[in-house]
Amino acid sequence: MSYEVTATRRRPQQFDDLVGQEFVAATLKNSIKSGKIAHAYLFSGPRGCGKTSTARILAKALNCQNGPTDTPCGTCSNCQEIIKGSSLDVIEIDGASNNSVENVRQIKDEIQFPPSSSKYKIYIIDEVHMLSTSAFNALLKTIEEPPEYVVFIFATTELQKVPATIKSRCQQYNFRLVAIDKVKQCLADAAAELNIQADDEALFWIARESTGSMRDAYTLFDQVVAFSDGHITYEKIRDKLGLVGVDRLNSVFEACAAGKTTEVLGFIDEFLQNGISIEQLISNSADYLRSLLLIKNGVTKESLLGNNVERYSKAVLEKWNPIQLERALSIFLTLYRDIRYSLSPRYEIELTFSRLCWLSEYVSNAEVKKAIDAARGVLVGAGTGAAAGIATPAAVKSSPLPEGLPRFSALQEQDDETPFVSGGPLPPEQSVGQAAAFEPPADYDDGWTNTDTPPEEDAAYEEQLQAEQAQASYEEALQQQDAFEKPQPQLDEHFTTADGRDMTIAQLRGTMIAELAVNEGFIASALDRTGLWKVSEKSVETTIESSLDFQILQKNAPAIADRLSKICGRPTQFIVTEQKHEVPSEEAAQQEIPAQVQTLVNAFKGTIVTGGKE
Repeated sequence: MSYEVTATRRRPQQFDDLVGQEFVAATLKNSIKSGKIAHAYLFSGPRGCGKTSTARILAKALNCQNGPTDTPCGTCSNCQEIIKGSSLDVIEIDGASNNSVENVRQIKDEIQFPPSSSKYKIYIIDEVHMLSTSAFNALLKTIEEPPEYVVFIFATTELQKVPATIKSRCQQYNFRLVAIDKVKQCLADAAAELNIQADDEALFWIARESTGSMRDAYTLFDQVVAFSDGHITYEKIRDKLGLVGVDRLNSVFEACAAGKTTEVLGFIDEFLQNGISIEQLISNSADYLRSLLLIKNGVTKESLLGNNVERYSKAVLEKWNPIQLERALSIFLTLYRDIRYSLSPRYEIELTFSRLCWLSEYVSNAEVKKAIDAARGVLVGAGTGAAAGIATPAAVKSSPLPEGLPRFSALQEQDDETPFVSGGPLPPEQSVGQAAAFEPPADYDDGWTNTDTPPEEDAAYEEQLQAEQAQASYEEALQQQDAFEKPQPQLDEHFTTADGRDMTIAQLRGTMIAELAVNEGFIASALDRTGLWKVSEKSVETTIESSLDFQILQKNAPAIADRLSKICGRPTQFIVTEQKHEVPSEEAAQQEIPAQVQTLVNAFKGTIVTGGKE
């Protein structure tokens, strides 16, 4: 008798022989027992999980001389012809090569004739998703109302390509991948039939590489049997098929964890010289890192890890935390996607393992945040009362730094209630609250209600608001003046314009800033930073500290004087003087800044504040 491959020799012949498809088998058996046989079935699922085998078993169950029965005998003439593929009433069609309308029309012509020697004429169409759109459309009416002796069985690996009109006319059964433990048991039975010794670890590796497909498992099993000389071991599989193996991976990753780059690159060269492909090395390394990550998270199930948990390096598990293992696994997954477009795959794999040698120094964003929070207590002076050295905002505010001790302004809590200390719009709830809290003066009456059209803004009221804002700005300028330079004048100092109007200096200042702010923002900002104003009959004199502001005001002095002349009603000059500060004496010694604080200042682009001044 000629040699028969394991996948064909061990093809299931009964519903009970189906591995991992218990739900499908039970449903079909019950439908046959109850006589509720559908006219069309659609089997879908991944490759090698038993779709075609189930279709043949169903055909035998329907056409067995003892049937229809859920346990076909397998010995009658009908069953034997179906097993050999010579039955005239069970027609198997390859949808990939018979996908035209003419093939479907041939089926439509054939179903008009009853079966020759069986109860049912059964059409098994494999890879039905390969049929053309026209072929599907021609098949619709046929599978919806076929003769009572015709049964269609469709099989496909890509259910999404089958039109919904076909799916709605069929009973659908979804086949699943087979569990690794069940595949391993089937391989052990196959080895026993051939009188071959097989180690559990070797069979487990074959089952894992099959990814749940029984046909793939039997095919790889036959390949391993061919070079194993009657005894299948993991070492033989590793050497013959170019695998890396857990022991070798332990060695190379222990060197990575220890930062021994030279030793790691030596391992890589040895693997490649021994015929291990780069793709296989990447795949095995990714599996290894995934297993380490599962172990770190408390998973010890052997079917998930691929090996016993004791076989993995404890040194690597102790050296790398889960975040670093996630990073390493992500690097290999990205490498596998990018390597096909690389200039040199070998350079890529060497660079990847070189990066793994400093993986112990990798710090995630979450760890950086924790470190900053932990250092916050030292930088802002939270005191020793905070737990674990982490300062809360309340602790920071209640425990200021001693006078003269450097403070890190980037981490310093703001004293203002609003977080928008640098300007910008306030949050909606604060804006609404402030708008609701604002009340106009009691003597102000705009003369309209909410049922009338609002009039134009009252000029007098607007002028009063501008005067108040200018007064506040003027007061702030007074507070910033050096008390020892000259006595402060009265804020309500008045002067008379050419048309007889009485105006305060604060009103003049505010009006000028308000008018220039519309189109000349830089000039208005510079005017807002000027010192006290002295108004005379022919001029307005003031001072400025910033050299840049002084240059802006000097350049635009004619334009400012023109506006002042219009407000005052007479020719008025604008005179600004730059205010110079004396250089501090050498007696004011600067405090030395600690190196750690200076490093943080440079890293975060902050400034050091001591004694309330920068």
